[in-house]
Amino acid sequence: MLNKIVEKILRSYVYEIITETPLQKLSLASSHTNNTVYLKREDLQPVFSFKIRGAYNKISSILKTKKIEEVVTASAGNHAQGVALSAKTLNLKATIIMPKTTPSIKVSAVKELGSTVILHGDSYDESFEFASNYAKTKNITFIHPYDDEEVIAGQGTIGMEIMRQKKEKIDAVFIPVGGGGLIAGISAYLKFVDPSIKIIGVEPEDSPALYNSLKSGKREILEHVGIFADGVAVKQIGKEPYKIITQTVDDVILVTTDEICASIKDIFDDTRSIAEPSGALALAGLKKYAHSKKNQTYVAINSGANINFDRLRHVSERTEIGENKEALFAVTIPEKAGSFNKFCKSLGNRSITEFNYRYSDSENAHIFVGIELTNGPSERAELIKLFDSLNFKAQDLSDNELAKIHIRHMVGGKTSNLTDEQIYRFQFPERPGALLTFLKKLGDNWNISLFHYRNHGAAYGRVLAGIQVPNIDSERFDIFLKSTGFFTKNESKNPAYQLFL
Repeated sequence: MLNKIVEKILRSYVYEIITETPLQKLSLASSHTNNTVYLKREDLQPVFSFKIRGAYNKISSILKTKKIEEVVTASAGNHAQGVALSAKTLNLKATIIMPKTTPSIKVSAVKELGSTVILHGDSYDESFEFASNYAKTKNITFIHPYDDEEVIAGQGTIGMEIMRQKKEKIDAVFIPVGGGGLIAGISAYLKFVDPSIKIIGVEPEDSPALYNSLKSGKREILEHVGIFADGVAVKQIGKEPYKIITQTVDDVILVTTDEICASIKDIFDDTRSIAEPSGALALAGLKKYAHSKKNQTYVAINSGANINFDRLRHVSERTEIGENKEALFAVTIPEKAGSFNKFCKSLGNRSITEFNYRYSDSENAHIFVGIELTNGPSERAELIKLFDSLNFKAQDLSDNELAKIHIRHMVGGKTSNLTDEQIYRFQFPERPGALLTFLKKLGDNWNISLFHYRNHGAAYGRVLAGIQVPNIDSERFDIFLKSTGFFTKNESKNPAYQLFL
């Protein structure tokens, strides 16, 4: 099968619309990892992502054999723009089905390219089902984002360019994974030309579709997909990509949201450009892989730069933790004169990045504190030992999602006369009127004792809610939660909640 894909790559039509993107050395990333790091700049394509390659190759290959007047596809953004520009270039009509949660920057970009946009569903899967039926009903050609040989071949031209641009030995190439079209195309070409090159796929920890599939030996379907790196938010690897991947991919690395944010900053520091989360995914995996390696030559694919400006505040919040330059702690100290001074002196010359406190009782004070790290993640354990030696009870909250998303913005103390409170985290599709819809679904059946919502500029809204639910009503409340259709998680036993709220 590799021979067939490589042949398609070699006769690809993509250079009718794109120019070869640079393979740029990242000086700072190379220095920090003690390896030589290159970034393939697919963010410099006309639609700011690699998707134009596969979309154009597929549509142009169809036109070589038959006449069509219109195409349709489903996409959360990058593939949509690729299809829209390809259709405009080839004088075709295009209808793009996009989730209602799609960032406005991507919707506007597609419309500006002359395509018709239909917003349907809250996820890519809902949009895909609608688009597939739309194409069949109207007898219009459907352009799949990744599960198609011509699309895979279009993406594979990136591998051909890498081999042309880098004559020296490449030890490994790191590729972001969503539906699998990109990694299938690149790996097919690279393994055909030089089987010694390691192909490393990179996925978010909360969207491990390929990781799970390779582990089980079959294409697994995720129950939930992560919402931060929306460009790779796919529940299942494509059938055609998976056939290639099982022959070519050496390993898959999972990375956290914080690690992705840190890599967005790394790319900015080296290039002064801003990658979207899925665009920085490969570099995040490279950094994790290169931690124990030296003097290797690595390539990471920057797959795109379509990020809403509003999301940058969320990215900047998480970057320091992702770079292991900040840690969050809950520290309990005696509620008496001199305790704060003793605590601050114990930190020496370390910088405090955040400090939240409110009086709770006459015996103990619970402090929510952010501390700058200078020696990496090992320093977190050292600080816990330091606090213990001073008889300050401390917990590391650096990996606690509730603490990072909500608690750090709302530390305000507890109330002693509140009964039957349950704490839940909710996620719901973020679109106009979404918060009001969410509140209406909560209804008047239970008292809301706490509520925190913050718009992060992401595809999904996040809410922390305290709801008073008497034990006698718990079964009815569980039924209600399931009926909302929202992602929910009970955080009532989370130490961040128990200490501060």
